Amino acid sequence: MSTIADRIQKEWLTQIRRDLHRHPELALQEYRTAEKIEEELTKLGISHTRVGETGVLGILEGSLPGAAAVALRADIDALPIQETNDVDYRSQAPGVMHACGHDAHTASLLGAAKALSEVRESFGGQVRFIFQPAEETGGGARDFLSSGALKDVRRVFGLHCAPDLPLGTVGLTPGINNAAVDLFRIELRGKSAHVSVPQHGADALYAASAVVVAVQSLVTRRTSPTEPVLIGIGRLAAGTAYNAVAEYAELEGTTRTVNAATRSGLREQIDETAKKIAALSGVEAEVRWTDVTPALVNDPTACREMEAVAGALGAHVIADRPLSLGGDNFAEYLNAVPGCYAYLGTADPARPETLNGLHCGSFDLAEDALVTGAALYAGAALNWLLGSVEL
Repeated sequence: MSTIADRIQKEWLTQIRRDLHRHPELALQEYRTAEKIEEELTKLGISHTRVGETGVLGILEGSLPGAAAVALRADIDALPIQETNDVDYRSQAPGVMHACGHDAHTASLLGAAKALSEVRESFGGQVRFIFQPAEETGGGARDFLSSGALKDVRRVFGLHCAPDLPLGTVGLTPGINNAAVDLFRIELRGKSAHVSVPQHGADALYAASAVVVAVQSLVTRRTSPTEPVLIGIGRLAAGTAYNAVAEYAELEGTTRTVNAATRSGLREQIDETAKKIAALSGVEAEVRWTDVTPALVNDPTACREMEAVAGALGAHVIADRPLSLGGDNFAEYLNAVPGCYAYLGTADPARPETLNGLHCGSFDLAEDALVTGAALYAGAALNWLLGSVEL
């Protein structure tokens, strides 16, 4: 492993990551990002094609005979968050930021592509590099699946920055790693009236408030206390004037589940609860759902393979990292091909900003992690293709 790791250059990775960080792009708008990825793949002599408008699939052919194929995935989109860090590589796009580390994922995968391209004469088969857009909105993955990007692929590997883990640490969770994520939007329609005569109206705001309380209670009274279930409501908007009964209200929230039956059952319970609670106030409720991602389930054998790669790197491995109720549509790939999604430690206690959480305007990472990330990607591919990480 030391040989492939020695080919990975921190300075090169840092330049790539900082360029991407300065120029973040939201889901399905990653045009510059895709062009940058294509530019680097072309320099490395790796063939590539667009998937959708902003996805990029790179394919590296080994020089030796072999039909095996392994896929490596990085997500490339940013978030609608204003960066607050005062660094020379801070985002130049107002209100848009790489606050989830996707710039680091992309740089690490390009680093792996560079290292693997330099040793292509030592292996057979294919390495496919998936640069996926729109992970934050639950998109992108299905385009790659429908394009045939995983045809004949035997393993798929991904990783994610983890500011709760120190540099040099890799976290793995065999089995269920991330929850299924669904988004719901509830629209409530009542009747406006002056607040002095509320009986002449139907208060959508009051109904929405009651729905929030009732829906939240489903977790404590309608689901098993031994099974992880989360309902979160992050937005409620209603009313047009302080002295008018609100005619319209809307709220948005999310569910996080780890069991398919619970996932579908919770939908039905939220639908029923919203409509019945609203009806008590003479208000109509409509619930609309968006499937974001299924539960992410790591293959235990693939996790052991990644653990061996991380150990060969000299990383400290946490092989039983707790389940996360965050979601990632890397799950879509794992539903098609066995694989593993690993957590990459990015925290440096000497730099407090690297301890800040994901989806935060002050998020940053220790860039030494880029080397580990690139080596993990490259090592996972070689371990599968060669049965060894030594070259």
